[in-house]
Amino acid sequence: MGLFSSPTDPTLRLRLARIERKLDALLTHLQIENPDDDEYREVRDLAAAGEKIAAIRRYRELTGVGLAEAKAAVESI
Repeated sequence: MGLFSSPTDPTLRLRLARIERKLDALLTHLQIENPDDDEYREVRDLAAAGEKIAAIRRYRELTGVGLAEAKAAVESI
């Protein structure tokens, strides 16, 4: 796994998800609020309400990623 692996590479996405879970656990253990929670709350709310297209659009606005990456991120919520 190199530095320049494709962001759509499933192995890379799994590694990133594992790192994020570990970071979340550390923040919880240290009683530090996760600043990302508020930023992506709207995306999670839209996805939960079945507004998938709106959630993807908002995710792209927040992150600047392409359509495919945003779609994959929203579908993983």
